[in-house]
Amino acid sequence: MLTRLGRFTVRRRRLVLSFTVLFMVLAAVVGAGAFGVLKDGGFDDPASESARAAALLEEHFGGGDPNVVLVASVDAAGSAPAGAIGVDDPSVVAAGADLAARLDAIDGVEQVVSYWSLGSPPSLRSTDGDTALVLARVTGDDEQVTERIDLVKEAVTGTQGPFDVLLGGREAVFADVGETIEGDLLRAELIAVPLTLILLLFVFRGLVAAALPMLVGVIAVLGTLLSLFVIGSITDVSLYAINLTTALGLGLAIDYSLFIVSRFREELQAGRNVEGAVIRTMETAGKTVLISALTVAVSLAALLVFPLYFLRSFAYAGVAVVLLALAGSLLSLPALLAVLGHRVNSLRIGRRRVARADREGAWHRIAMFVMRRPVPIAAAAVAVLLFLGAPFLRVAFGTPDDRVLPMSAESRQASEILRSDFTGNSAESFGVVVDGVGPERLADLGAAAATISSMDGVARVDSAAGTFVDGALAATTDADARFLAADGDTVSWMSVVPSFAVVSEQGEQLVKDIRSLDLPVEVAVEGSAAELVDTKAAIGDALPLALAIIVVATLVLLFMLSGSVLVPIKALVLNFLSLTATFGAMVWIFQDGNLAGVFDFTATGTIDTSMPILMFCIAFGLSMDYEVFLLARIKEEHDRTGDNEASVALGLERTGSIVTAAAALLAITFFAFGTSGVSFIKMFGIGLGLAVLMDATIVRAFLVPAFMRLAGEANWWAPAPLRRFHDRYGLREGDGPETAAGAGHQEDERTLVGADR
Repeated sequence: MLTRLGRFTVRRRRLVLSFTVLFMVLAAVVGAGAFGVLKDGGFDDPASESARAAALLEEHFGGGDPNVVLVASVDAAGSAPAGAIGVDDPSVVAAGADLAARLDAIDGVEQVVSYWSLGSPPSLRSTDGDTALVLARVTGDDEQVTERIDLVKEAVTGTQGPFDVLLGGREAVFADVGETIEGDLLRAELIAVPLTLILLLFVFRGLVAAALPMLVGVIAVLGTLLSLFVIGSITDVSLYAINLTTALGLGLAIDYSLFIVSRFREELQAGRNVEGAVIRTMETAGKTVLISALTVAVSLAALLVFPLYFLRSFAYAGVAVVLLALAGSLLSLPALLAVLGHRVNSLRIGRRRVARADREGAWHRIAMFVMRRPVPIAAAAVAVLLFLGAPFLRVAFGTPDDRVLPMSAESRQASEILRSDFTGNSAESFGVVVDGVGPERLADLGAAAATISSMDGVARVDSAAGTFVDGALAATTDADARFLAADGDTVSWMSVVPSFAVVSEQGEQLVKDIRSLDLPVEVAVEGSAAELVDTKAAIGDALPLALAIIVVATLVLLFMLSGSVLVPIKALVLNFLSLTATFGAMVWIFQDGNLAGVFDFTATGTIDTSMPILMFCIAFGLSMDYEVFLLARIKEEHDRTGDNEASVALGLERTGSIVTAAAALLAITFFAFGTSGVSFIKMFGIGLGLAVLMDATIVRAFLVPAFMRLAGEANWWAPAPLRRFHDRYGLREGDGPETAAGAGHQEDERTLVGADR
């Protein structure tokens, strides 16, 4: 198949390149609209109890809990009226009412209540009495909410009469996260692209050869933006998938192009003509790239089994970017190589490298050193990985909150005031929905609210029956009617205000305890803590299937490449071991807060629940990417010589520098996202960068040679039925008819050239 594809790209190279240019133009024009259709949510399971409760609130009440909060602090040193010392001063009270009224007048802002309108509850006033809260709900879809948040910022934040006003709350946090990520994406590209180009120049020692991987990267990134625009117009796609598009698109394009271009130059150096070199490159490196891309795509496609569209979005983006990088590497790049020919080596920079004979390179010496001492080296490497992975045993999961943002973000500043200066965090209140119960059962609603308010960690409960504190009725106001459905349906809800950060172990336990209460009415809990509980359950339920897909597909693909039963199992074990070490490092850094000052983030004591799953699927695919590169060359040499040790050493020598360069280039791209102002994007970049480097060094340089030396010829064993199956259907490098094209082969060159004229 790849032999025929190679012939096609050579004979129709101008046609292929013309379609490539047209595709890039189309993708650039249409794909720019992707940012307008992507969303900043997707962290919850839409089929969960918390999602159903939130849907009921949206349907009957236009939403439930406040999702924005104005933190209004009396500005005693600025424009505060003379004698005003706190939020209960009469002039400040009037200004507070005016602030709430102006917020209520903004289109799409509903359910506005404040410290002053609710009868001055202590939980809405700071402990020193100089700050009060105005709560509201911004309605609409993601795009409308973002626009309305901007309107709120313009209208009622900053200096407002006697107040300094900050905007906080969940929607304000998400808006700040989205705005921060847009700037981070540009900064990451400005860092990664120049550094990548410099490293490519160092690897290839020529401007032309170095530019080719960047071209394929542009094809992959632009094409994926086009894909995300189309998919995002049909279903929900997360804004955060853009980060993967840039990092993985550039990285994989460089990986595949590096392998293709290096093999093409190797074939030219061996004396083949241009057309023969392209076809031979497709037969060998092309098949390796194909298997590698399929392995990465399967790992990312496993994210589709999770109900959270945040995770599914990375499958959409990841699979698209892998397939586009593959298409660019196996179509556009060979066609361009056929046009360039020996000019691929033009515009050289620096001195030409002195070609070394086989078995003289550093990677060959490393492989032989390891294979002479396989047991102690393997034991030491495994011990290092297990030591690095140990912190993962104490991992604690959470969901993103304001602390993922830098302190410069306004919503982060508002949330810090709420945490430090208020006894109950009304901005983190969550809803308890009662379906099938209306005003005729007000006593039962009151009994349920009283019971919940008496629980540890609950500051108060607002309900249709009034406000309850410590199991007793504390206040009844006109605002209580907002908890009953105005459309006549028998639906009610209660607002539970916690006395601690709700996204925590205490918050999770509180949700579970409320759900287990024996109340006179049936309730459904929503909010951040409930979403976290339900998200953990959803991920736990889908995880076995995702792992099964990855494991089975990887075993099959590696068997089709190697014809071995043992080698694929070995690859799985080593990759799991390597990724465990990476996750351990992430817990030590981001959960425990070590190096928080170096990387400039705030440790929360938890890691986002979905991030390890995402990182695992990406890192596993990339690990197998390098495994395929190495294994394919070892297999090629073993088929040629039948010598296990020599083929391992020569395979590592032939691919070691390429894999190292590819890993360094990909790590640069990921590490560039480590400069993000959003901590979970920072963890995404740093974690994947470390995973790539760890796999390309400890695993490929030490563990693979050691284990393949210990297994000996058993590496290539398979039961007779599987052996026959592989002999018939397996993928082997160099098995096409063009392998006979030796040095100086001129097979029908005039036909090949003339067909393109």
